[in-house]
Amino acid sequence: MTYKSKTVWITGASSGIGEALAYAFAREGAALILSARSETELVRVKANCLSAASVDIVLLDIGDHKGVFSSVKTTLERLGGGVDVLINNAGLSQRSLARETDFSVDERMINVNLLGTIAMTKAVLPAMLARKSGQIVVISSIMGKLGAPLRSSYAAAKHGLHGFFDTLRAETHDDGLRVLLVCPGYVRTNVSLNALTADGKAQGTMDAATDGGFTTEEVAKRILSALRNNKEELIIAAARERLAVYVKRFMPSLLSKIVRKASTT
Repeated sequence: MTYKSKTVWITGASSGIGEALAYAFAREGAALILSARSETELVRVKANCLSAASVDIVLLDIGDHKGVFSSVKTTLERLGGGVDVLINNAGLSQRSLARETDFSVDERMINVNLLGTIAMTKAVLPAMLARKSGQIVVISSIMGKLGAPLRSSYAAAKHGLHGFFDTLRAETHDDGLRVLLVCPGYVRTNVSLNALTADGKAQGTMDAATDGGFTTEEVAKRILSALRNNKEELIIAAARERLAVYVKRFMPSLLSKIVRKASTT
């Protein structure tokens, strides 16, 4: 499968996995639509996408659901076409105990990570269905498979993504759509720097586990490979995290004991 001249829309494209995917699809010769909240960072990323067929920048906060539908409608009308690949990458992480977390933080987690991703998908879905083709990629997390301390609402949102997109995959398979759920473990990004604490402020520090995680380039490479092979789910994680997924499935009470004693950052 080649992505030359295919339209690829990437949310959260200003850094991390989204930025790495922008470069990977640019090397394929794709026509990119890059979204995030920071125009300065998007302009920087665009300047590095030298091999792309074209690069459009669309400022977008996926927590603003009405804004998402409006921006997608306007963009698709302006470009005169649909989206071949949607990469739902934008999101926020969390670093706080559930009992200490202000409800506004819980709302932000759900509004951005779950409802924002659903809104973005529903905004491009009609055009994909009309063309009877399209690939939807959802950057979930290992936390979409299990829960861990300091991630209550983050894990809730990621679990919700699996329920929604597993269902969407079944409903649209015969319409030519394909859905890939990606479950990364620790990846070397700014995710812990930007993670919300109990009062909604950014943590502002880099977790050691995050700093020692996979490179974004490796993650992007694996995602493209999974897309080419029409995979439905992709786990990108260290052996310990991968094992936890299977222990959760077959011995949930054992994992519960392990998680209670684990040191989570």
